Amino acid sequence: MITSTVSIGLLRDLLQALEQACGTERLRHLLERAGVSSELTRRGHGRITHEQLVRLYQNAALETGDEMLGLWSRPIRRGALKVLCINVRDARSIGTALYRFTQTWNLLLDDYELSLDPNKDTFGLRLSARNRSAKTALTATRPQHINRFGHTLMLKLAHGVVSWLVGQEVPLRHVAFAFPRPSFAQDYRVLFPIAVEYGADCSSIHFHPELAEQRFERSYADLRLFLRRAPRDWIFTTYREHALSMKVREFLSVSGQLHFSLQDAASALHMSPRTLIRRLAAEEASFQGIKDALRRDFAIFELVNTEKALDDIAHDQGFASVSAFHRAFKSWTGNTPGDYRRSTRSIVGRR
Repeated sequence: MITSTVSIGLLRDLLQALEQACGTERLRHLLERAGVSSELTRRGHGRITHEQLVRLYQNAALETGDEMLGLWSRPIRRGALKVLCINVRDARSIGTALYRFTQTWNLLLDDYELSLDPNKDTFGLRLSARNRSAKTALTATRPQHINRFGHTLMLKLAHGVVSWLVGQEVPLRHVAFAFPRPSFAQDYRVLFPIAVEYGADCSSIHFHPELAEQRFERSYADLRLFLRRAPRDWIFTTYREHALSMKVREFLSVSGQLHFSLQDAASALHMSPRTLIRRLAAEEASFQGIKDALRRDFAIFELVNTEKALDDIAHDQGFASVSAFHRAFKSWTGNTPGDYRRSTRSIVGRR
């Protein structure tokens, strides 16, 4: 069960693209079918669960006929992901598969191109604007707009396809984006199992170099399941060992003891509290921030998926009172727990 959530801010570029592709009213229906309140998206301060994002992606791809949801200048027709996976499935190695990944996308994209970016320390790909040298004078005065969610989804797809071929989520060496650090940067924690660089020359994703030579075997039945579930198996990260912040979150989540102290977590992870603080800071995270995010995501999951009383949710998440839970939840989402649940319930009732 994935309880992580991401902010509406992270989805803003996607929602704007979908609104252009299908109109305001059809977008509202898409959000409702995914169990997302359009009112919360307008406020821009809500959050969306893993399952809601999966449903939104799947419904929007069917509604628009675009498997990249209007994020690129040319629609990506339905069936493109299937062709892509067929092309990579019989490659002799991950390196060859990733090369085929780039070549397939370069036939489909007009404004960007993908290229391999191998060196002795990493192995990965870059997403760059086409004909950049010819556009230097233009971009100097009018920088090219970057759809942040489009870049995010492309790198997540590369990570997801490689992980599917290997049979498990693979660790990353580096992720970078060609846009400034956004206000919702912490949401990338649940998308990529590594710290993310912003303001780079181009967006890129890198793996450990030995992965390039790794061989794999995937059946056509595996392919059908991967496509049917997309993007459920790759949109959020589940890799707990590479990023310490994810490992701490997993420890607190599995133990069910959100009252655990920094000392408790450090002891369980076989390090000193000082070392834990320092290593989390290197990932731009903190122990208290991880606990608060886990409380928030557990609370949202239970509000959306259960009938549990607010008192019980507050108690389960370690709050001293319901009023304290209300204050914290409103600071996280801009809504009280009751309003959040009612907005979700009203959508479910209309579906």
